[in-house]
Amino acid sequence: MRAASKKGLGKWALAGVVLAAVAFGGVTLFQRQIGTAMLDRAVKHRVGRDATAGLPDGLHVALCGTGSPLPDPTRAGPCTVVIAGKRVFLVDAGGGGARNIVQMGIPPGRIEALFLTHFHSDHIDGLGPVMLLRWSGRASPTPLPIHGPSGVDSIVAGFDAAYGLDTGYRVAHHGARILPPSGAGGTALPFALPPRGQGDSVVLIDDGGVRVTAFRVDHRPVEPAVGYRFDYKGRSVVLSGDTAPTPTVAAAAKGADVLVHEALQPKLVALLTRGLEARGQANMAQVTRDIIGYHSTPEQAAQVAKAAGVRYLMLNHIVPPMPIRFAYPAFLGDAHSYYDGPITVGEDGMMLSMPSGGQAVILKRLIDR
Repeated sequence: MRAASKKGLGKWALAGVVLAAVAFGGVTLFQRQIGTAMLDRAVKHRVGRDATAGLPDGLHVALCGTGSPLPDPTRAGPCTVVIAGKRVFLVDAGGGGARNIVQMGIPPGRIEALFLTHFHSDHIDGLGPVMLLRWSGRASPTPLPIHGPSGVDSIVAGFDAAYGLDTGYRVAHHGARILPPSGAGGTALPFALPPRGQGDSVVLIDDGGVRVTAFRVDHRPVEPAVGYRFDYKGRSVVLSGDTAPTPTVAAAAKGADVLVHEALQPKLVALLTRGLEARGQANMAQVTRDIIGYHSTPEQAAQVAKAAGVRYLMLNHIVPPMPIRFAYPAFLGDAHSYYDGPITVGEDGMMLSMPSGGQAVILKRLIDR
């Protein structure tokens, strides 16, 4: 009986092997057709979609880049989309951010204006693709308005010059109807903050129910450096930009719904420093020691959120790289002991929605990770 049972199992095992071989052979034989069908399905599902179409009227903040200059395979450079009603704005343009905007289903052609917090490379190195995708996304007849503190005009002029040949190639290839030459690049809109001691903020936009305010932060020796507050129909979000702890952030975020604050965990950065030293990379090891001085820890960001009375704290500009969620508690440290509201370690593709007429803050994902 036992021998017969083994014989039967052997037959089933042999049949399984044969079926697997046949299936593998079929897949290989029809791989081109199967691959085409899979891509066609993906195109129908994702290409050209507008994730903003079904959003309720209100304020929405979407993270198109939550990383830093340190390489992180899961995060683009600093980049945040703010949607106020039907109006779409962008804060910073880190490398890879433009691609994420498209993947998130946010039409880049609808970007009304870009706001730069400062001119560190990781906040501007994706500016070229942002300008290109915005231009081609709607055959824009005018360049992208780019707000920034003093110095933004030289940044925009540099990118326009660097992309000058590319612009000419694309107009020649697609024609002026598809890519109007007048719409290429950006238009710099520099602003000045009041002198120290005479105020820390300036209103940049106040129309159609949307108010955008820039405020001074402390990222010295980078100066000027700013954060931004967006207000729309009773909802508000504040983006700190890169900053060491400073009272100006809490003051600007007073009573806001959401604070998007940069965060660096020194205890984990120390691991990078020791690793670099062990590999004989003394120069980079010193860089990792230096960066601690002009950023904020998760705990300090939590203290700002508590002082400002915000409803939700989202961390971005994550340092060091955090490619695995299992390490998030180590990154947050004691942040929850300073602030009892929700704290989220930002990831590319996350969106916080704040519908008008209420107090809800709803977390969504526009990119699966």
